[in-house]
Amino acid sequence: MGLASNNKIDAHKIAVLLRGGMFPQAYVYPAEMRATRDLLRRRCPLGRKRAELLAHIHNTNSQYNLPESGKRLATTAKRDDVADHFPDPSVRKTIEVEVSLINHYDELLGEVELYITRTAKAHDVQTFARLQSVPGLGQSLA
Repeated sequence: MGLASNNKIDAHKIAVLLRGGMFPQAYVYPAEMRATRDLLRRRCPLGRKRAELLAHIHNTNSQYNLPESGKRLATTAKRDDVADHFPDPSVRKTIEVEVSLINHYDELLGEVELYITRTAKAHDVQTFARLQSVPGLGQSLA
């Protein structure tokens, strides 16, 4: 017996979910807040690219069997001389480029987050305050 599906069966399943209150209603984002939502969506890929660069530095260190530097590269002050850890000049240049990009992403993300914070407060200060009180979200995602 296979799973059969057609429009009539699907419609019945959706009706059952709706009747039981198990189907969430769509949320229409307020028009005045959509641009801020879109900016938040752009923030995510920027953060991912930054994380990819940090991971690549770590992977390059492993690839060349170098000892761990013991530094937390996510912190700006600790990545200034990270390229010096690599003896090969071409690898060192690659790491310098990546550190420069990470620093640029840090600056961009800081500006975007400050702008989003100011804008979100203007949209709905009470909801913003509640979001900041959620453990794990707090200052970083509220």
